[in-house]
Amino acid sequence: MKLQFDAKLPHQKQAVSAVVDLFRGQTPKQSNFTVSAYAGQIGLNDTEHGIGNKLELTEDEILANLQDIQLRNGLPQTKRLKKGAYDFDVEMETGTGKTYVYLRSIFELNKAYGFSKFVIVVPGIAIKEGVYKSLEITKDHFGNLYDNTVYDYFIYDRTKLEQVRSFAVSDHISIMVINIEAFRRSFVDETAENKANIIHRQNDKLNGMRPIELIRETSPFVIIDEPQSVDTTPKSKEAIASLNPLCTLRYSATHVEKHNLLYKLDAVDAFDLELVKQIEVASFESVDYHNNAYMKLISVDNKKSPITAKIELDCDVKGSVKRKAVTVRQGDELSASKLGNREIYDGYIVDDIYCEKGNEYVSFSTKPTILRIGEAVGDIDDLAIKEQQIRKTIEEHLNKELVLNHQGIKVLSLFFIDRVANYRYYDGAGNPQKGIYAQLFEKHYTELIQRPKYRTLFNDIDLDTTANEVHNGYFSTDKKGVFKDTNGTTAADDDAYNLIMKEKEKLLSFDTKLRFIFSHSTLREGWDNPNVFQICTLNETKSEVKKRQEIGRGLRLCVNQNGERQHGFTINTLTVMANESYEDFAAKLQKEYEAEEGIRFGIIEKHTFANIPVKKEGGSVEYLGVQKSEQIYSVFKACGYVDAKDNVTDKLKAALKTNTLAVPEEVVEYKAAIAAVCKKASGNLNIKPAANRRTVSLNKKLYLGEDFKELWDKIKYKTTYAVDFDSKVLIEKCCESLHQTLSINAAKLVYSKAKVNVSVGGVDTAETQRLSVMTSDIKETLPDVVTYLQNRTNLTRKTIVEILIQSSTLHLFKKNPQAYMEDAAKCITSVMKLLIVDGIKYTKLGESEYYAQELFDTQELTGYLERNMIESHRSVYNYVVYDSGVERSFAESFESNESVKVYAKLPDWFKIATPLGSYNPDWAVVIEDNGQNKLYFVVETKGNILDEALRPTEREKIKCGEKHFEALGKATQFVKADSFKDFFETNI
Repeated sequence: MKLQFDAKLPHQKQAVSAVVDLFRGQTPKQSNFTVSAYAGQIGLNDTEHGIGNKLELTEDEILANLQDIQLRNGLPQTKRLKKGAYDFDVEMETGTGKTYVYLRSIFELNKAYGFSKFVIVVPGIAIKEGVYKSLEITKDHFGNLYDNTVYDYFIYDRTKLEQVRSFAVSDHISIMVINIEAFRRSFVDETAENKANIIHRQNDKLNGMRPIELIRETSPFVIIDEPQSVDTTPKSKEAIASLNPLCTLRYSATHVEKHNLLYKLDAVDAFDLELVKQIEVASFESVDYHNNAYMKLISVDNKKSPITAKIELDCDVKGSVKRKAVTVRQGDELSASKLGNREIYDGYIVDDIYCEKGNEYVSFSTKPTILRIGEAVGDIDDLAIKEQQIRKTIEEHLNKELVLNHQGIKVLSLFFIDRVANYRYYDGAGNPQKGIYAQLFEKHYTELIQRPKYRTLFNDIDLDTTANEVHNGYFSTDKKGVFKDTNGTTAADDDAYNLIMKEKEKLLSFDTKLRFIFSHSTLREGWDNPNVFQICTLNETKSEVKKRQEIGRGLRLCVNQNGERQHGFTINTLTVMANESYEDFAAKLQKEYEAEEGIRFGIIEKHTFANIPVKKEGGSVEYLGVQKSEQIYSVFKACGYVDAKDNVTDKLKAALKTNTLAVPEEVVEYKAAIAAVCKKASGNLNIKPAANRRTVSLNKKLYLGEDFKELWDKIKYKTTYAVDFDSKVLIEKCCESLHQTLSINAAKLVYSKAKVNVSVGGVDTAETQRLSVMTSDIKETLPDVVTYLQNRTNLTRKTIVEILIQSSTLHLFKKNPQAYMEDAAKCITSVMKLLIVDGIKYTKLGESEYYAQELFDTQELTGYLERNMIESHRSVYNYVVYDSGVERSFAESFESNESVKVYAKLPDWFKIATPLGSYNPDWAVVIEDNGQNKLYFVVETKGNILDEALRPTEREKIKCGEKHFEALGKATQFVKADSFKDFFETNI
């Protein structure tokens, strides 16, 4: 195989042009032929010991070119350049060909201006090998594209300093690839452990010169690959400066330090243009597995006293077990009501919270359990989940092979593992052995390929030996060649290393059996292969690896056996087998895009409209420009289309829908193009109602008036209730409910898969598959179901035992004890609530127990006119916020009826206790009858007040409300009504 390259991809040509046009005005190169007098060659300059690049442009000319490029590419304008520092950024999403772009930029700069000296600085081995490989495989491509222009390239080697001399004296394109570590240490101290790098020392082979001096004289273009890993420290910056760059070009998807931006192709653009693979995320989650003391250490904190830890527990939340994080300190018992609130955590008393970085843990005084960061205990076994991840990855891989093999596309899968020893370890004799992951892989691979649908993939291959040949690993090694977990700088010089790191075409060929690659950390940055279709993360922690690093290894579009790039999401889909839910994965991915790429989803800025094309007479094309873009932005600000933080608002969405977008008169003819930009920015935002928002305040005249005071004095008192019911009837109805409604499923591990969509509106997911892959048998000692139900229902043990026996449902208890206890408690309490209302009796608590009128002034209410609020002149508030059409109708009728003296929509803090939960009536109103008597009402409004039309719980709560007000006396009437007319005619 030979990888093919397309020289006509628009996004790559734009990125190259951005760099080349930066030097527009430099004397153009007339010929590719060299001359004997170097001083006469365009773009080059004689130095004392060789030949260097020569720049003719002034700082102002470079700045003018930069601003034109930024205008063309829709980027914010640089106002001035930092004196003596030509630093420029090119931002390209992972997988879109940034290495190709900067290599081609080298040839274009030479073709246009004669520049010839280039240094590519990289952070580590993976990127260094990747760049060198790119230089090898593009040789024919660039030879054809640039008439076989002479060039040479090499990786800096401190033992081959003659290459540095050749770099300095050559008059053709010379490219040096160097690791930042090779020249970061620039001081010489014979007593120091870390002496200066060889590149900074005098060398006899170079006539006593330092290699760095030869490089400096060439005034090279310095290209930094992944600058966020190269020049982030003072020493690194000093090292870069020591190269004496004519210009520094930084290429990355995530620039930590911002310089003068030349070109930007971010994640949204890359996915929108289908320049990278579509992402789908598959994940596993335990469902209904709450029968053990589940604990997971999230974090520890010693910044304040006392030291605390955040632990995820299965907590009792209103009778149901929910998984949530709680904060604990030394001495806390996890079964406490403020924490887990479950007996299963009895005895787990926090003994020690240890905060040493890299060794954080929590221990317990009476239980031999040590919790470490990211580790979970009491859940489905971690290794069982990882085994399912491995199996599903193999299955996804084989399914893709069924589709893609006949199209000439080889499928690769990549596993990121937590510890090298889990894949490969050494026995006592120093011989490598298969770790648990390798064993599990071979077990499931051997089993899966026996399925009839996969047999066509193997033909006559010996299935017994295939599993051993299709997987291998690449890891860092120590100086003795032993694999290690850390991301080191020493690589294993073996067949696996050469195949994975150096022989990309061979790895992509069907002739090579390797299809599954295991790595610890070495392949996370700088290495990629276009045909990675599955990435499985077998990491112990979820925070250790960034999402963008994970997906970055497989985003590049795939190639076929002819080395031709294949386009379209139909073929190019990357499946990430994550160790978290796909919702969490998508949320973290969006946060990383926002934090690292600076993507602000759904915004409009001053320069947003600057690069809208404008056709001139004669057919030439210019751009709308920064000034007009800022005018549009100012109008948008004045119209409320963008808020103080430049976020798109409701008003812009409404204006786009109704075609009423306001723009300055000078740009009216470009309104359609402006609207198109706005629609993209508005994208998938969660737009709030496009109505006028209002804050509700008190109508002090009515609120402090005598009528409302009298009304409030009649309804403000609190009550308590007591109940009486027949236990035989209760047992009978509970048994009936349990028998009919209980459906208990065993705890299980669920596999789900979802497409990940990246757009201007953000990162979201759409689930495409969900299925159970494993159920869990309950082997633990069964909990005390009687005590549990007694605590939840307050019934006697005898009554509970009779209910459980007579319901004939105890066989379900063994299936999933926690789920059975929760659902049984809900059934019993539901029956109790409905049964006891008939026997309920309310009693007024006393004159001192009441809701104070002043509470009306403690809660801020808001709403939207014409959506959920109306203006009011008879209520104690200046606006009435309603919850339904019926409530709106009542409010309007209260407003228009002169008999209504004052009314109030009762706040949500006005609650009546009932066995079914709190009840909040709708209205309190004072009505004057024929100008004489004042009548006081509490009104419950429903669209249909007939008992059969109401939900059972709702109906019983209203009954409790009636009995509550009966207990307060007859001064206030409690009524139900479905219309104001019915209410008025019946009661007045």
